[in-house]
Amino acid sequence: MAARLVVSLSGVSARMLDRCAELSAELTRRGVPLSLLFAPGFAEPETVDWLRGRQSRGDALLLHGFNHAAEPRGRTIALGRKAEFAALPAHEANLRLTAAIAALERVGLVADGFAPPRWLVSPGTLIALRHKGFALCADVTGVRDLRRGTVHRGRVQGFGRGDRTEPWWCYALVLGAARQARKGGLVRLAADAMDLVRSGSRQALLDAVDIALHHGAGGVTYPEVITPRQARAA
Repeated sequence: MAARLVVSLSGVSARMLDRCAELSAELTRRGVPLSLLFAPGFAEPETVDWLRGRQSRGDALLLHGFNHAAEPRGRTIALGRKAEFAALPAHEANLRLTAAIAALERVGLVADGFAPPRWLVSPGTLIALRHKGFALCADVTGVRDLRRGTVHRGRVQGFGRGDRTEPWWCYALVLGAARQARKGGLVRLAADAMDLVRSGSRQALLDAVDIALHHGAGGVTYPEVITPRQARAA
């Protein structure tokens, strides 16, 4: 089976749109679409317009939590705290998903799937996602087809934080992409918009894309992992 390559981008904001657009252009030249992760609790008009435009051009939009608060009282996540949907029971996840979907609708966006903050999802959240009609959930170890109950295995690969770890993480990203592509597996590369500020991490992301393509991987969005483009068109 031919390898598949998914590139996701989170942290899109008005002040980072130029860098996000540059990455999108680089990937378009390579024939690779983007899967854009968006938390509607941080909606800005410029960001929403850009996301809407990218979605109309074939990129995917995944709901990326609501506001990344670890609990309903709204305290933001600190290092070591659980991510927004990592430990929620079904009824609390359902409430937060309801708020997130309503926020998306207010700005005229529709999600193609769900990717939890920090890629961590609780069993209760999976129940709530099915209840809300979501077709997929991309977590840290794979892409879940919520309708069929199957999982497409492939661990997400991204960057560490801090200049001291950047060279190691950049090397690991490229090496991991090559290894997965050679095996014919699912290559999942994840970047935050802030990663694009650093020349080393930005170049490593493009190098990882290039080496995956060199080994025969085809670029897809997260929805196309569970429903290939040909089947969607049919």
